Amino acid sequence: MSQPSQKIENVIIIGSGPAGLTSAIYTSRANLSPLCIEGEEAGGQLMTTTDVENFPGFPKGVMGPELMQITREQASRFGTRFITKNVSKVDFSSRPFKVWVGDDLYQSHSIIVSTGASAKYLGLERETELIGRGVSACATCDGAFFKDVEVAIVGGGDSAMEEANFLTRFASKVYIVHRRESFRASKIMADRAMNNPKIEVLWNTVVDEILGENQVEALRLKNLQSGETYEKKLEGLFVAIGHKPNTDVFKGLLEMDDVGYLITKDKSTYTSVEGVFAAGDVADSVYRQAVTAAGTGCMAAIDCERWLESQGH
Repeated sequence: MSQPSQKIENVIIIGSGPAGLTSAIYTSRANLSPLCIEGEEAGGQLMTTTDVENFPGFPKGVMGPELMQITREQASRFGTRFITKNVSKVDFSSRPFKVWVGDDLYQSHSIIVSTGASAKYLGLERETELIGRGVSACATCDGAFFKDVEVAIVGGGDSAMEEANFLTRFASKVYIVHRRESFRASKIMADRAMNNPKIEVLWNTVVDEILGENQVEALRLKNLQSGETYEKKLEGLFVAIGHKPNTDVFKGLLEMDDVGYLITKDKSTYTSVEGVFAAGDVADSVYRQAVTAAGTGCMAAIDCERWLESQGH
């Protein structure tokens, strides 16, 4: 391990999606000179999103990577410094807080955690390649691109039911592909989906393969009871099997729920450790939108700035 660097930062931001970059803009404008450890895959989930049509201020839409690039430039303009590597270890047991990037140690009076969450995917061969080309893990984000076509959604929980119903506003037909013969969703949500005339449930079924050259054209489905496989022409595959918050490095250090989402104190971004704040999808299992992540990034920056002031920094 290298020796601790002498400099103690005012704030270190871990993560660089909409939440991290918004908190960087606000803290840098407050003259806190933030250090953003953005990660090797900088930019968060929007880097795998093609058209973003629901972010305010872009009437013609904007590409996900472009949105993150201009937001990063904005943070940089006000003095945010960036390290494009992953955090390997943290120590929040005493202040200043310690953050390691490989063997390099950084210290800070405060921390904003905005490491986001990752959608769980099925692990199929062409799946990641076709994200944004018919494969999506967010019906709210991408549903409007599937007007008057047939799509499938994989999942059996409340969010899968909710997203299936949402998709019927656009798609001509929605197939729910579920590997069991009953949903784990609450009865009210399951009933709502099954009573929707545009939804058909394919029980005991899994997606075997995604077919199509440059975009989803069909799915090869497999019935788990009979072992039979068959093709169905569909233009979209939505995956709704949950998200995993990127919080492994904080296990045992910050309070989190049983899935791993960071728990924040009521109506604030304060975590269980004073001086450590959380913003974006890492603490949000409900909304998970770019604009809500940006909003909590702003909240975390303001909370952090006021807390630092109260500590005399």
